[in-house]
Amino acid sequence: MSMRALWKGVIRFGEVSVPVKFYSAVEDRNIHFRLLHETDHTPVKQQMVDPRNGKPVPREQIRRGLETDTGEIVMISPEELDSLNPEPSREIEITRFVDQGRINYQWYVRPYFLGPDGIEENYVVLARALEKEKKEGIARWTMRNKSYIGALDAKNGQLKLITLRYSGEVVNEAEIPRKKGRNFEPMELKMAEQLVDALAGDFDPTAYRNEYRRRVMDLINTKALGNVYRFEKAKKRRAKFASLTDTLKQSLDRVRKEKKSA
Repeated sequence: MSMRALWKGVIRFGEVSVPVKFYSAVEDRNIHFRLLHETDHTPVKQQMVDPRNGKPVPREQIRRGLETDTGEIVMISPEELDSLNPEPSREIEITRFVDQGRINYQWYVRPYFLGPDGIEENYVVLARALEKEKKEGIARWTMRNKSYIGALDAKNGQLKLITLRYSGEVVNEAEIPRKKGRNFEPMELKMAEQLVDALAGDFDPTAYRNEYRRRVMDLINTKALGNVYRFEKAKKRRAKFASLTDTLKQSLDRVRKEKKSA
């Protein structure tokens, strides 16, 4: 079954146009429960109510407001908000190209795969050029009444676009308080390096699954069959107060033992 395109646009850099289709590179696998009445399983509805009398407020009487620094509430109508939306466009403008790896991971939001929309010649040329030059394109575009910026990349002939956060949304790491701590013994640093080396290996994404989702689905499937679910009791770990040297040594011994038995 082929993936369904989410949106269509045209990448432009210089006089070159590359029509593309957007495909989501991630999938929502969260469990979405329905809200039901306990007695008869009738779906319940959420309502906006006046906290003074508990009565429902009709949707057409609800407006958005924002409190200013002076404490004043400024009311905004839906029409006023709609007038601020960016102009609809299919154009994805590449403003510049930067070296791969230049963008810090803090800026990344959501990844998309881009597929060719029609003639593939320009698509292939752009993907090959990005790979050969080891560059990423900084793009800006409007999609579904919202403006975006993103990083355009290519790998194995496939274009990818990752939306980025705007300036001001990313925390400056220099603002995070740090403590120097004590001077470490050479043996402690050596064992820490050995522990890192012992745990080194390739990243296998299949080894990391959502265990909470698995347990919830096991519970649902068990109850659907009319069976009783046996809850696993979490193992409590007693807090151990040991020196850093002892902790590092124990960790090294455990990792090395696990590798031998694997």
